[in-house]
Amino acid sequence: MQQTAQPVTKEPVIQVDGVKKQYTLGQIGGGTLTADLQSWWARLRGKEDPNLPLGTDTRLFGRTFMALNGIDLTVYKGEALGIIGRNGAGKSTLLKLLSRITAPSEGEIRIKGRIASMLEVGTGFNQEMTGRENIYMNGAILGMSKAEVDSKLEQIIAFSECADFIDTPVKRYSSGMFVKLAFAVAAHLDSEIMIMDEVLAVGDMKFQEKCLNKMGDVAGQEGRTVLYVSHNMSTIRQLCTRCIVLDKGRVLYDGDVETAIAIYMDTTDVNVVDYDLTDTSRLVPSAGFRLFVERLRFLDKQSSVFAAGEPVRVEIRWRVSHYLDAVNLKLFIHFRDSSPVGITHPITLGSAEPGRVYTTVFTLDTSVLGPGQYFFRLDVFEREISNAICLDMPGQDFAFEITSADRTLPIWLPYWGHIHFPPLVVEDNQHEPLEG
Repeated sequence: MQQTAQPVTKEPVIQVDGVKKQYTLGQIGGGTLTADLQSWWARLRGKEDPNLPLGTDTRLFGRTFMALNGIDLTVYKGEALGIIGRNGAGKSTLLKLLSRITAPSEGEIRIKGRIASMLEVGTGFNQEMTGRENIYMNGAILGMSKAEVDSKLEQIIAFSECADFIDTPVKRYSSGMFVKLAFAVAAHLDSEIMIMDEVLAVGDMKFQEKCLNKMGDVAGQEGRTVLYVSHNMSTIRQLCTRCIVLDKGRVLYDGDVETAIAIYMDTTDVNVVDYDLTDTSRLVPSAGFRLFVERLRFLDKQSSVFAAGEPVRVEIRWRVSHYLDAVNLKLFIHFRDSSPVGITHPITLGSAEPGRVYTTVFTLDTSVLGPGQYFFRLDVFEREISNAICLDMPGQDFAFEITSADRTLPIWLPYWGHIHFPPLVVEDNQHEPLEG
């Protein structure tokens, strides 16, 4: 039975009734009238479509996918609502509907107040305009006058930490600078509702903490409403007063944050051993262009469940668009509640050149891990003199599970942590006779 948490106030600002969103799979249009006519004429004669990329699976054409399948939701003024769920559950689709980027196929959405949304890096920004010009443009979109934006301008620039680049076209910004300025704009301009997707993952840790504190102030002190999507359960705990779990386009749970997190973690699928990453989004805007990871799979197993100490063998298939001198790889490992466990030591895969498909097999040592479910994310990068440049980082959590084993501990308590330390080495254990 669906439970509902007590609202912060009784004043609803978002009302979602029976909302469905259906997409048609396959290519919809060729981009121009000429291309559409060529495609239509080829299909009419039973010929191959001249405008389709090689290898396109036309069997998907005409099939539909229900991204949201009957969503009922009420959000109240001053709430900080977390939205969690597995990849493909419908989280981003729901936010796009609420942001009026797209319309529902069925149902009704009623919103009271202006919305500032930040769904992906660069949303609502003109690449040719400077940071300052984009601030004014976003203010105008929200219906603010120039004088109103002027009163907020210095706060926005200071918060974004981009003062030195504020008069530079944003197309020259790094992804981190983009996120900082975009969040500063969304948080400081006059909007009653803030909608945040997991774009904060691009920023540095210090700025992420700064953003979370600001969102907490927005909801708690300023009385504005925040909708926040994240796979990081620690940030959900820190920010949200209520949480919903989406699964296959439906609301699986609506209520207490801790209960929602527990339900979400129980939906983790450790039976997936083969991931096709060709249509997977990337966590960094520049990722996937010079190097692209097409596939990842666990070897030697029918499921990604491993005995304690059993090595995890993984194979990835990748290609490059031009010559790279040194390709490097590391993993970010999280426990199932998204608390960080560690980062593997980087390994070098060597050079790579276009026109070839590379297959890399690596082994993850799990001997130090306690029992439980884990995720890892893949980071393929190249090194420069003083930093690392991301080549590819698929937006996919790869789940695996470690089963329990006798480690001579009487009881393994989860709150002790996720790492099994080796026994202490006793170097000296002498004794002396008692005096007297």
